[in-house]
Amino acid sequence: MKKSTQEFQNRQILKSDTFEIFYYRDEKPKSVSVHHHDFYEIYLFLGGQVSYRVEGKTYCLEVGDLLLINPEEMHQPYVTSGVAYERIVLWINRNFLDKICLDGVNLKACFENKLDNRIHPESSTATRLIELMKKLTQEYYSDNFGGATYSTGLFYQIMVEVNRLAQRGDKFRKQEKPDLITKVVAYINQNYAEPITLDNLAKEFFVSKYYLSHEFTRYYGTSVYKYIILKRLLIAKEKIAEGIPIGEVCKLCGFGDYTTFFRAFKAEYGINPRQFANSLIE
Repeated sequence: MKKSTQEFQNRQILKSDTFEIFYYRDEKPKSVSVHHHDFYEIYLFLGGQVSYRVEGKTYCLEVGDLLLINPEEMHQPYVTSGVAYERIVLWINRNFLDKICLDGVNLKACFENKLDNRIHPESSTATRLIELMKKLTQEYYSDNFGGATYSTGLFYQIMVEVNRLAQRGDKFRKQEKPDLITKVVAYINQNYAEPITLDNLAKEFFVSKYYLSHEFTRYYGTSVYKYIILKRLLIAKEKIAEGIPIGEVCKLCGFGDYTTFFRAFKAEYGINPRQFANSLIE
């Protein structure tokens, strides 16, 4: 391996048809906006002072913590400056994971059936996973004989280990108490197809709209309105991928008219809904 770590980049597109892995260590971490992507992610925290927000929940991370993030989940790290931020991020192609779930071994279960996004392993297990993830990174970027084959074997081992941890239940998880923003995000997730405004959210949760707007922006770094649009677009992409007609997707995802949907989709993804649908069959 030429370098022990990779230079951080803000891209959120998986270029591989299998998986990609990145070992990042930033002395001056860059900010990352709330986002989602079309692949599974396993995030291993190795150092720094970080709170990670996933779908309204906040996780104050400890070394060895794992975050399991599926394509439907909005997420964002908040990093304290002045402390080196170190982590390993494993991105997994959805189709690839589907293909290797054979003989009753569902390696997607850790993403699909999780009670929480964070797994907090006991120290010996965390140490073993850190060693496996570092070894996978080394082999992935090396020119050694059989590096790709070795990497694939390590990937399988990691996926089995993570799924075993996920199946063990809450004794390995630390859950934070739900707060206002957690409840608001849950409400948006359940009612995205309906008209949602700052006014009706404020009434639903018995707070002023100014307080809610301030807290949400402070928490996510974006407005309530922008978050709702991002959530609707995320779900719209999923429904288009399922083969649902675009006009129907527009209505199912809470957009008032197709023009609004068209413009929002293109502004976020750089292509319009029809182009996205066509890209899935090319």
